[in-house]
Amino acid sequence: MSHNIDNVTSPPAGSEGGSAPRRHPRYFSPGQMVVNVIVCVLGAIIGLELITRVGITPNTSIIGALIAILLSYIPLRLFRSYRSLERQTLVQTTISGATFSAANGLLLPLAIPFLMGEPDMLIPMLVGAALAVITDASILYFSFDSKIFSARSAWPPGLATAEALKAAANKGRNALILLVGMVGGVVGKSFGIPADMFGIAWIANVFAMCALGLGLILRGYSEQLFGFDIATAYIPHGIMIGAGLVALVQILLLMRRDRRQKEDDGESTQRPTRSALQMRKAMFSGFGVYLIIALILALGTGVYTGMSMGMLIGWLVFAALAAMASELIVGIAAMHSGWFPSFATALIFLVIGMLLGFPPTALGVLVAFTVATGPAFADMAYDLKAGWTIRGEGEDEAYEMDGRRQQYFAELFSFGVAIVIVAFAFQAYFAADLVPPVARVYVATIDAGASLEVAKQLLIWGIVGALIQAIGGISRQIGVLLATGLLITSPIAGIVIYIALLIRWLVVKRFGTAGGQKLYVLGAGFITGSALYSFFSSTLKLGSK
Repeated sequence: MSHNIDNVTSPPAGSEGGSAPRRHPRYFSPGQMVVNVIVCVLGAIIGLELITRVGITPNTSIIGALIAILLSYIPLRLFRSYRSLERQTLVQTTISGATFSAANGLLLPLAIPFLMGEPDMLIPMLVGAALAVITDASILYFSFDSKIFSARSAWPPGLATAEALKAAANKGRNALILLVGMVGGVVGKSFGIPADMFGIAWIANVFAMCALGLGLILRGYSEQLFGFDIATAYIPHGIMIGAGLVALVQILLLMRRDRRQKEDDGESTQRPTRSALQMRKAMFSGFGVYLIIALILALGTGVYTGMSMGMLIGWLVFAALAAMASELIVGIAAMHSGWFPSFATALIFLVIGMLLGFPPTALGVLVAFTVATGPAFADMAYDLKAGWTIRGEGEDEAYEMDGRRQQYFAELFSFGVAIVIVAFAFQAYFAADLVPPVARVYVATIDAGASLEVAKQLLIWGIVGALIQAIGGISRQIGVLLATGLLITSPIAGIVIYIALLIRWLVVKRFGTAGGQKLYVLGAGFITGSALYSFFSSTLKLGSK
């Protein structure tokens, strides 16, 4: 769906009416660096506090957007530049990058060896996790707006952030619609209804959302429907393994097919800004870097001493494959649904590693490495989607690539600040027994061990997941999204999805494309309002503790 944003995008001075190329605001401009540092520190602290005390990491992009909007209203020359939507996008990119990297990408991996009683592994794990987060985001940067990770796909949180910025700038009818949606999101969340699912279902692929909703309902009511919790039988895990493997094959086939088409066509019209060759280089280069990081972790943590040479080589290859597969599965789920099952995906590869017979300490490093990849991939994609929407949806390719490059700088800078903060803070958190709850789940899983029965269940349901993903195809991703829903316990979210899809069908049938466009903006409001409520309610919980 296309949106005209010419009226809200702020071109640099001197570009109007001339042929000079537009120049995107610079991230490292002197006047912005103080704000950059403050926003990074704020985002990192929010991430660390919430993931340890509440167990979640909220999407702080909209908080960054609000900060930028507020700065633009300060009547000082220094803050006048924040009236630019592109600069506001850089602020929201900065805070979200710091939040997710500090919490999901750094502290969570560190908590796993800590809980396993391996303090000597902490510093090597911090180095490995930091390298993994940077690699994760870099692969996404060179893959975004390819045929696989298209900028035109939903990426709902990113679109919601962009719509909020545009509406605040225009203050027109869309602003009112967005405001109504925000109120609906806040009210729904306050009553325990996942109102953001309304917005996501109005924006995302219908087939993908149907699969996600079905998975949520089946998991939530599995005891009533089947007499047992399907998660205890590793059914969701098996389906995700099968669907994920087929999705990876589909990605590889699409990259090869895209290259052949390019060779046949000779010219490219309306093609993605990232070619199949660029994405293929990003993927294979990323895999190579992950191999190196896995080797650094194996040597630095000392887990190589508990394995034979053959097992060590197998562990290195499996760890790199797990990191790559994890980020791609997480990216696909995030692109279509706005949810990314990074915790569950890491658990799946942990179980597979247990079945392969790796020793406990090697399993701990494996799952820590795997869980570090994925969140930065998805979060940066949301940010780039917001920037792509603000900058005119790729109409000016040179300007789009320049802006995307500045957002990449924002992500890397935020990672650097987050790494420093975590390096100084993690000992204090662990001394107070403040660790992400999911880390305890991973360690408990390692302690419990695996069995042949688990392997049998994974194999059976892996075949089912593979068939579903193959039938749906790469554009719909129903296998991965069904597995995502099966891994999450929230049946009401599944019900909300189907109600929202029914509303979407009725509106489009009655009002056509125009009605769908308004529903698009209203949906962005629901996502924004839900995100704001979740953030501030989580912050209030911190205050009560």
